[in-house]
Amino acid sequence: MSLKSLLIQLSTGLVALTLAATVSAQTAKPQVVLLATGGTIAGAGASAANSATYQAAKVPVDKLIAGVPELSAVAQVRGEQVFQIASESFTNEHLLTLGKRVAALAKQADVDGIVITHGTDTLEETAYFLTLTVRTDKPIVVVGSMRPSTALSADGTLNLLNAVTTAADKSSRGKGVLVVMNDEIHTGRDVSKSINIRTEAFKSPWGPLGMVVEGKTYWFRAPAKRHTTESEFDIEQIGALPQVDIVYGSGNASDTAYRAFAAKGAKAIVHAGTGNGSVSGQVVPALRELRAQGLQIVRSARVVGGGFVLRNAEQPDDQYDWVVAHDLNPQKARILTMVALAKGADSKTLQRIFMAY
Repeated sequence: MSLKSLLIQLSTGLVALTLAATVSAQTAKPQVVLLATGGTIAGAGASAANSATYQAAKVPVDKLIAGVPELSAVAQVRGEQVFQIASESFTNEHLLTLGKRVAALAKQADVDGIVITHGTDTLEETAYFLTLTVRTDKPIVVVGSMRPSTALSADGTLNLLNAVTTAADKSSRGKGVLVVMNDEIHTGRDVSKSINIRTEAFKSPWGPLGMVVEGKTYWFRAPAKRHTTESEFDIEQIGALPQVDIVYGSGNASDTAYRAFAAKGAKAIVHAGTGNGSVSGQVVPALRELRAQGLQIVRSARVVGGGFVLRNAEQPDDQYDWVVAHDLNPQKARILTMVALAKGADSKTLQRIFMAY
């Protein structure tokens, strides 16, 4: 063999080894699927000074991924555009479509984690719905932003990197659906949007589960309520969600809204009461009447989290056959009530479910 032939063979072999090493390194990285639904994280403003005035749901998923090249160092990320809407326009049908897609992906061997980009207005509702209905121990992370990508000090890129970091981390498995915002990791069960302007908008009444700092997750507690693999609900068994509506309690309240929702087909009404889920005297007769007609009545509280509605306090729930939402806010109480009623829960079962989830 000539020296030239030998050099060619050695060169060819070296290229093959390099390619093999590259492929091996790539396949060794966690594989994360990014499901995009729109929202501010995909929004754009007229100028860099617009942080609160912008159009949501403008940037497609491929551009979201391309806009954060650091993702490639964390995981192999591929994207799907599920919806392209502002989250206040999410419907029950959107929840079901998204939930079924998440469940299908979670079953795939080539998926290690799932990240969902979402508008912040109803992000907490979607996160809780997935917490209840998707049976997997793989990390599911919901993420959004408070500023569009075009704004000065936009928060979406770091939020997205932190979300993928969390989804790719094996330590995130088994903790249920997570929400990653502003460097914090929250459980989808507890977290709520409590501020509508600043980047630290998402809070959990019992505190975050952990943090993401410079590409590493740090954990401080675990979820205490039932979720995902321990849930009695299954997205694959839910064909439709019943109508459940929320009525806001206040001074000088009347029964008009409660009766109107019932007339329009509501199967349950969540009362967002003052204080300890209080119900005004002029509303109690209507709620008792609607319960006698078969509607479930759920007492929740409109106050900021950090407490819970106590059963048989303020109202004789046992006597009226009403349900209390425990520490869930009205919007999350609506989600849980829908999921439970879709499985045929009666009032006693519904109360058990509120205490467990």
